[in-house]
Amino acid sequence: MTDDATITQLRPRGSKRRVVLTSGLSGAGLSSVLKTLEDLGYEAVDNLRLSMIPALIRESAANGKPMAISVDSRNAEFNAEAFLKLLQEFRADAKMDLRLLFLDCDNEALQRRFNETRRRHPLALDRPVMEGITIERQLLTPVREASDHVIDTSLMALTDLRRLLAGHYRTDIGGMTISVSSFAYKHGVPRESDLIFDVRFLRNPHWDAKLRALSGHDLAVAEHIRHDPDFEPFFNSLLQFLFPLLPRYKDEGKSYLTIAVGCTGGRHRSVFVAEQLGTMLAAQGYVVALTHRDIDRAEKVAAEGGRKS
Repeated sequence: MTDDATITQLRPRGSKRRVVLTSGLSGAGLSSVLKTLEDLGYEAVDNLRLSMIPALIRESAANGKPMAISVDSRNAEFNAEAFLKLLQEFRADAKMDLRLLFLDCDNEALQRRFNETRRRHPLALDRPVMEGITIERQLLTPVREASDHVIDTSLMALTDLRRLLAGHYRTDIGGMTISVSSFAYKHGVPRESDLIFDVRFLRNPHWDAKLRALSGHDLAVAEHIRHDPDFEPFFNSLLQFLFPLLPRYKDEGKSYLTIAVGCTGGRHRSVFVAEQLGTMLAAQGYVVALTHRDIDRAEKVAAEGGRKS
């Protein structure tokens, strides 16, 4: 992950104490998750021994704060079977609202992160990094399968991870927040998305020399896309599809929904449609978080192309 912002939503359950157990692969962002949860008001404890977790939760229950505990393969006591047994006991506690959050990441991204930081993998101190990644993935597979929420950080910037955690785990807001994000298919589909819409069928402003250096924020690009005869029928159909679904998501206790809109380069069509969709959702009373994942990359490419020409 770069240093600049998926999961079963935690829902309020009366006076139940919220506890988030976090686990996952080394290098996937566990320390960042714990720090973010701490910033959100959680009492955070990193890599606590399994035998100490029940006592810690009981002793700290009186302060009423939500708690986040990280448990991973660095733990000298870690054992997947023992961890899952402990998890089952917690879930049976009627006074506790517990969720298990797991951070995943593909092997290539993990290896690149370890190589870039020159850190040793905790399970491969005297072996190649990939061997440690493989061993740890096998060790944690049962934990991943038991998780309530899995976040894949392979293509995720740190700011995006923080935004997701804030959306899903904040305790000071009600209702449902909707994240609307544009992206470029050539850089990969956002794995945290709940709903994905492909707008590559719209006429591409990239092929107009006057529009290429602009973005979906610019009026000329907006007019170009609006004049596509397929835009209005598509957008109206999109709204007719989404509006009846959103209350159902909310009724099911989902307080953070991620909608991704993609085009080829993530600069023109997806940006414009995401902006329009965010405006319409906000008009319906939803809290909307609007981001454009790949527009900065697209702008760099456009600038380089302009210098070459």
